[in-house]
Amino acid sequence: MAEFIRIYNENPNPKEIAKVVKVLQNGGLIIYPTDTVYGLGCDITNSKAMARVAKLKNVKLEKANFSFVCNDLSHLSDYVKQIDTATFKILKRALPGPYTFILPGSTSLPKDFKKKKTVGIRIPDNAIAQAIVKALGNPIVSTSIHDEDDILEYTTDPELIFEKWQHKVDLVINGGYGDNEASTIIDLTTDEPEILREGKGSLDVL
Repeated sequence: MAEFIRIYNENPNPKEIAKVVKVLQNGGLIIYPTDTVYGLGCDITNSKAMARVAKLKNVKLEKANFSFVCNDLSHLSDYVKQIDTATFKILKRALPGPYTFILPGSTSLPKDFKKKKTVGIRIPDNAIAQAIVKALGNPIVSTSIHDEDDILEYTTDPELIFEKWQHKVDLVINGGYGDNEASTIIDLTTDEPEILREGKGSLDVL
């Protein structure tokens, strides 16, 4: 059964963050808060953990559209081909924030994503998510947790999330109520930015 821990976004406790990082480094799956909906994540360097996430989402890992959650833009060159100044300016304006940007993948992507031509980069404006990624030292592979309820697409109450996911993941963070609106997805791989999903992030950044 998963561990259920409380972390406060205003001031994430380093001891609790270290506990989360240990779970990730051991190949565990976590559910954690972002600046939009709660996310399901694992260490990007752990193939077995990523396969578990793919299985939970009922998709093949090599075809999965998972986001890479970073804590700043310094990891960008590890996973993304060189981008032009205009694209970089959009990223600087929008991030951290409730956006997922689709960018051209580099040749140094983790082996499980080698066939992917694009990657989704996300830097949530959430102190807990940022502290985890910073302490881990590399991105988390992440995906939103959906609800089967037709009216409520995303569960916002961490206690209900724990109830539902406690036997599927290794740790659930209670970071307070989540949002029920997902990130805005913007494709920056073509000449003009293309909005793939309008979510919480305003389009004024383009």
